[in-house]
Amino acid sequence: MSSVPARPAPTPAVPGTAATAPLHLDPDPSLSRLSGGRTLLGGAPYRVLRLSAAGARLVDGWLAGEPVPARPGQRRLADRLISAGLVHPRYAAGPFTPADVTPVLPVRDHPEVNGALAALRSPGGPAAAVVVDDGSRVPLPGAAVRHPVSRGPAAARNSGWRLAGTELVAFLDADVVPEPGWLEALLPHFADPRVAAVAPRVRSRPGGSVLERYERERSPLDLGPLPAVVRPGSRVSYVPTAALLVRVSALRALDGFDESLRYGEDVDLVWRLAARDLLVRYEPGSEVRHAPRGRWSAWARQRFDYGTSAAPLALRHGPAAAPVRVSPWTLACWGAVAAGRPAAAAGTALVTAALLPRKLHGVGVPAQESVALALRGHWGAGRMFADAVTRSWWPVAVPALAASRHGRLLLAAAWGRHVTDWRAARPGVPLPGWVAARIADDLAYGAGVWWGALRHRTLAPLLPDPSSWPGRDGVRQA
Repeated sequence: MSSVPARPAPTPAVPGTAATAPLHLDPDPSLSRLSGGRTLLGGAPYRVLRLSAAGARLVDGWLAGEPVPARPGQRRLADRLISAGLVHPRYAAGPFTPADVTPVLPVRDHPEVNGALAALRSPGGPAAAVVVDDGSRVPLPGAAVRHPVSRGPAAARNSGWRLAGTELVAFLDADVVPEPGWLEALLPHFADPRVAAVAPRVRSRPGGSVLERYERERSPLDLGPLPAVVRPGSRVSYVPTAALLVRVSALRALDGFDESLRYGEDVDLVWRLAARDLLVRYEPGSEVRHAPRGRWSAWARQRFDYGTSAAPLALRHGPAAAPVRVSPWTLACWGAVAAGRPAAAAGTALVTAALLPRKLHGVGVPAQESVALALRGHWGAGRMFADAVTRSWWPVAVPALAASRHGRLLLAAAWGRHVTDWRAARPGVPLPGWVAARIADDLAYGAGVWWGALRHRTLAPLLPDPSSWPGRDGVRQA
């Protein structure tokens, strides 16, 4: 395994922009306020922030609908809340219009690209699209660049954005069709000079087959209905370049995508931006539609390929690619459960619940709330472990657990969450088909993770990250 690369120096603010547009703040669903509003809890990774009395009064007003003034001190506080994921920004306007955007479409044997191009043509819309033909068997007419042989999506996107004459580029896959108004919902975020990229919600196109209905609920490109800061450990830890709006200056600073990555190049780009203290935002108020794979075999191959990206990402970004990120206490608790020692697991959980109030008392979190946080944290981590056992770890974990009665009960509980999800989603897929697809999804992805780990001779994508809780820097004063 390689070591984690040193953290690069922060990238300076993007020239020519300033966060002076009227700014309003919307609370994240995770946000809780205690001690008269002076203690804020929430975000992802989970944070506890202690405000001064004056800061609490400002936040009261902002959450009641008042705009954030352009005063430096108040903007710094608002920026801190935004970066922590406790609130989300809402700008009335931004420095760019759709005419400041160049769409870049990498294409390889995708004749349906004409649908995406047609959706981009509108009065006042973006600049002319740059189509990159990445080694199609039949050369694509009108492509701005043609690679004689396929060099992969990273190289195709690099060839495209370097031809852009605008300050922003919008990467779109050939099978993606933007909804009307998609850019208008993304562009205001660039009023913040720290924002390097913004991603829309990528939803699967409607269809009647079981595969299409499954993809509407479980597509790895659809990251849900809630906005987020995108970074490792967040509620949204990555965004795909199936649709992504990016500053050209940020791409230039990073020298674009890593062309040695066949898969996961979009995750790598987002994590490198985050490492430079730049913001990537997920904005589900903007939507695009993509076409899912047409056959189950192609769908399974896609999931396998996604899994193979875990090893090179782990070698580049260390714990950011870990399948599970929990505290050492939680790791010990669920390790005891897996070993069939429920008394030891309960004892560990109770010790944690007893110790956390001491850590959080100084920032205004009552003991009762601290205990509840500890117990909820342990319980939530159980789902992460269940996901890892049946997904990334299954080639070893499933046979090992299946060898004992206790292990079989744990496997039944892990797979039982698929039934719970089906009841919550009501996806229009019969329960047996839904459970079978979920298991196949996990098996294909996990096989890809292990294949990538063997190919790169590393265990990095399989190891949990025993981070402290709530976050290494999760308890702060402001």
